Amino acid sequence: MNYKLYLYVFNILLCTYACTCLNFEKFIKKGKVIETRILCLIISIILGYLFTNFITDFLTVSKII
Repeated sequence: MNYKLYLYVFNILLCTYACTCLNFEKFIKKGKVIETRILCLIISIILGYLFTNFITDFLTVSKII
């Protein structure tokens, strides 16, 4: 069960790195730098959580088959 924590951390960092390629300036008002960074962090946490659950569920199902 400890591996799931490592997967969460790794995938959140991976999603944070992937969010750096997105250009949020087109969607966010000018001068809202802190809010944009918070939004990117929240998106990274959500995507990392979903990706980790997908991996663990996929591994669980593949063991059954």
